[in-house]
Amino acid sequence: MKGKILVVDDELGILETVAGILEDEGYRTLTANDAETALNILEREDIDLIFLDVWLPGMNGIEAIKKIKEKNADIPVIMISGHANIEVAVQAVKFGAFDFLEKPLSMERIILTTERALQFKNLEKENINLRKTITKSYDLIGNSLTMQNIKAQIEMVAKGDSRVLILGESGTGKELVARMIHSLSLRANAPFIEVNCAAIPQELIESELFGHEKGAFTGAIDKKIGKFELANEGTLFLDEIGDMSLLTQAKLLRVIETQKFQRVGGTRDITVNVRIISATNKDLTEEIKKGNFREDLYYRLNVVPIHIPPLRERKDDIPELVNYFIDEFSRGKGWRRKKINDDAMKVLQSYTWPGNVRELRNAVERLMIMTDSEIIGVSDMKNMGIIRESAKEETYFSFSSLRDARDAFERDFIIKKLKENNWNMTKTAEIIGIERSNLYKKIKSLGINLPKEFSEN
Repeated sequence: MKGKILVVDDELGILETVAGILEDEGYRTLTANDAETALNILEREDIDLIFLDVWLPGMNGIEAIKKIKEKNADIPVIMISGHANIEVAVQAVKFGAFDFLEKPLSMERIILTTERALQFKNLEKENINLRKTITKSYDLIGNSLTMQNIKAQIEMVAKGDSRVLILGESGTGKELVARMIHSLSLRANAPFIEVNCAAIPQELIESELFGHEKGAFTGAIDKKIGKFELANEGTLFLDEIGDMSLLTQAKLLRVIETQKFQRVGGTRDITVNVRIISATNKDLTEEIKKGNFREDLYYRLNVVPIHIPPLRERKDDIPELVNYFIDEFSRGKGWRRKKINDDAMKVLQSYTWPGNVRELRNAVERLMIMTDSEIIGVSDMKNMGIIRESAKEETYFSFSSLRDARDAFERDFIIKKLKENNWNMTKTAEIIGIERSNLYKKIKSLGINLPKEFSEN
């Protein structure tokens, strides 16, 4: 069946005709001769489309569509009438009617309108799912107290139109925060335009921001629309704002104050309505002291500051981030799902992550690619250089009990000595000063995997 359609009309002939045409086209139909019956059907059936007569006994069609939309705003409703005027049609559309058909109804019009209404419903559903997917992809992962506070700040600032300055080290997710603010704002359906101020040569950034006219400079063979125009009614994200030249900063300041600018080589003022979100990994107050950043621009941009902490300051979020990245790679790339064991997760939490979340994501991706086993352990991380030598000492302090820390150290120590002695158990036992039988027991109890070619001799 192509869909389930409810036909509501007090004329038996209309019910039979419309239902018959739709059933011949492969639809399943239900019928009702008054609004109350139709509303009862909606309580127990999943309806894809409704044909609704305007003039019904008791509750009329205009009153009925209001109640239908209150129950389920996604159901397309096609109003039908034999003697309606323009005012009634306008009312029907105002309350959410998809279309308005006049009697007598032609078979072609019924079929065409039905197909259009159901296509529209499917597109709406796809758009809703897409928006949910996009919103989820721009979600901040982590439930530490720090992240809860940041999420609360984002929700509050998204409601308004104030300029936001996002501060934090590289790799902490500043762009993600900017996109979240945009997606939760009233500008969500308008463009989100990003400019990386550090990646664009200074001689081109003015053209990039404001556009240029044809012939404005050598190489300007066509007119170019700048980022400010592209972001009109939406959000302009100025990433790495601390790397912008003083000359461009002066022009940006003027645009912020007036919401007007001219293209390079142009003479006409262009007016825009743009919300500006900026971000930097620099200390702008220090840059102001050095003469590298305008103080007046800083205060214009820094209406609402949001500081994103480095990953080392929110290590409780690491397990959730790791599992999120594993899910992401499993779904997005079709890779076999893997799991990181408890000891390995403790190692990840003990590391300082100078590259922040970006470095963690890259590490998880490498482990997913390079580890054959479905369970990823500490040795896999060390073999691939995921955790640097400087992190080893911190690893032991990450354990809550002395016994766990001691076991982790003994495991690392024995593996290192076995490798140094080419996995010769007798020689290794002599060097570390224990009986060979005790070394074997340690290897077994600590879960050390020996190479297949290992010989006990």
